[in-house]
Amino acid sequence: MIGPLRPQFVLFGSSIVQYSFGNEGWGAILADLYARKADIFVRGYASWNSRRALQILDQVFPKEAATQPSLVIVYFGGNDSIRPHPSGLGPHVPLLEFIENMRKIATHLKSLSDKTRIIFLSTPPINEAKIQETWSKKLAEPDRTNELCRIYSEACLELCKEMEVKAIDLWTAIQQRDDWLNVCFTDGIHLSSEGSKIVVKEIMKVLREADWEPNLHWKSLPAEFGDDSPYDLVSADGKTTINISQGSVHRNMKWEMCNGH
Repeated sequence: MIGPLRPQFVLFGSSIVQYSFGNEGWGAILADLYARKADIFVRGYASWNSRRALQILDQVFPKEAATQPSLVIVYFGGNDSIRPHPSGLGPHVPLLEFIENMRKIATHLKSLSDKTRIIFLSTPPINEAKIQETWSKKLAEPDRTNELCRIYSEACLELCKEMEVKAIDLWTAIQQRDDWLNVCFTDGIHLSSEGSKIVVKEIMKVLREADWEPNLHWKSLPAEFGDDSPYDLVSADGKTTINISQGSVHRNMKWEMCNGH
């Protein structure tokens, strides 16, 4: 482990998480926002459902670890919501089991530390026509619908309300954009850069408004090795230096002014 030890943010989920550093994804955006402030760890597993997540939960988040994450962002549900295949194969998880699986995940994460914060992402919408176009030759039959995504999304949100876990309604948030069907996905399922921007905007809203101590919004965390130094850039007066350790100019423009409304 390299030091100094920074707050650790873990992204845990299926392909929406695994691919979050591609296509200018939301994981990459978070890593940029939290440069010198927190370390972003990706634990994403494409095609996984909540059953498989439970099988490795103790390995990804061991209770005996010396350092526990400050924040865990969890996403499962899209694969769980796929219709069951007659063969019994496939990632489908019945709704009631999905809810209980997510409950167990939340319970485990809560037990890690009294400083470990949790955000669940609900199942986002899909572009059914794009899925047909992209995946029809690879899949036995069409198996995803936007309506099933809604059902699993709402179930996740209701569970989070019951357990007092912060949650983001991605199914609704993405569809608030008029052109969401055309711009938010790469293949009808996975997020494009425009879709990822919505995810980051929603995460920032939660972090900005949460009454957590310490506050985990990127502006609230100190920059590592952020002390003033005579080796910083020299200011226009020729006598002082400019501390740019926060490096917030481009981040302010992109997330606080344009997407922070």
